[in-house]
Amino acid sequence: MTETTLTATLNETPLTRQLTSGSASGLLAPFHGVLSIAQLDAPQAETAAIAFGAAVHDLGWLRRIAVRGEDRFRWLSGMVTNTVNDLAARGGAWNLVLNAQGRIQGDLMIWRNDDELELEIAADQHNKLLAHLDRFIIMDDVELAPVEGETAIGLTGPKAAEILAKIGVTSLAEPLTQTRFEAGSLNLTIRRNYGALADHYTLWVAEDSASQLWRQLITAGAQPTGTASLEAFRIAEGIPVYGIDIAERDLPQEAVSQQTGQLHALHFSKGCYLGQEIVERIRSRGNVHRHLRQIEIDGPLPAPGTELTLENTAAGTITSAAELPLPMGPRRFALAMIRAEAEARNLPLAYTASQDSGTVRILTAPPTL
Repeated sequence: MTETTLTATLNETPLTRQLTSGSASGLLAPFHGVLSIAQLDAPQAETAAIAFGAAVHDLGWLRRIAVRGEDRFRWLSGMVTNTVNDLAARGGAWNLVLNAQGRIQGDLMIWRNDDELELEIAADQHNKLLAHLDRFIIMDDVELAPVEGETAIGLTGPKAAEILAKIGVTSLAEPLTQTRFEAGSLNLTIRRNYGALADHYTLWVAEDSASQLWRQLITAGAQPTGTASLEAFRIAEGIPVYGIDIAERDLPQEAVSQQTGQLHALHFSKGCYLGQEIVERIRSRGNVHRHLRQIEIDGPLPAPGTELTLENTAAGTITSAAELPLPMGPRRFALAMIRAEAEARNLPLAYTASQDSGTVRILTAPPTL
């Protein structure tokens, strides 16, 4: 399927429809299974806002699913890799969804609001994951119900809390927490997500109030930002995306690591869940032979799929890469699946892109921008 054909089959997000009204279709691009605006200002301005200020952006590709029924906690705990029963009353957790062979079928966020449970799933995973989960509702009192009529707007950057304060919203002190806010015509669910280099907020709002909230955040000082800059920044943060950096064939310990702050997706003492036997076997008997790692690039920007080598021997494959325009000059980052034996030698890895060569180094922690 060509990109033109793909674009024609995707729906615009509610915010995108309100902002463009069909007049800026050339700015739209596929993103996580929807059409959203790829760029709203110069990349330098957008990147500066995300990294050093506050950026407002479209999260209309997120889908919400309420998990209902008497068995919801027990059932959901048996379907995902992280804790459910021990979630804080207004907390959240990133989870992987596995099959019986321990292979990753997708990822999602679980949010708890007292006794209520809710999933956040990317639109491009929504149908597949719901079908997978629904197969395992057998004798359980469980219902998966879409939460409709709302869309999400993102606010990202170290000054995000300042912007929220200007519109009368109290920020959240800790990541992976949530709250409610009601004032005037705004009725929001506010969630703070994990971020390695910046604060990340998700603001759920009624679809017909999305453009109003968007304008309020811009008036308060947030920089409107498109999906292209957000995608480059998530690579700089080392945060993997399912379907790009993580694939169905991958095992959890291959795809998540303490290096990128993502090991918290695995909970080793919560009890049984689908695929748990494989996860525990890997933990107790030995390591996997490759790992998803964040790297910094010295050379031309390589395309996804570019092979990495060490002394002319295969060492890994780049899964996603981006250039980040920064005040001190551009920097290039990537995520790559690295062979364990190459990583252990702790040497620069080589690659070829556009007939030019370059090297990469594995980062042991998210970079300082």
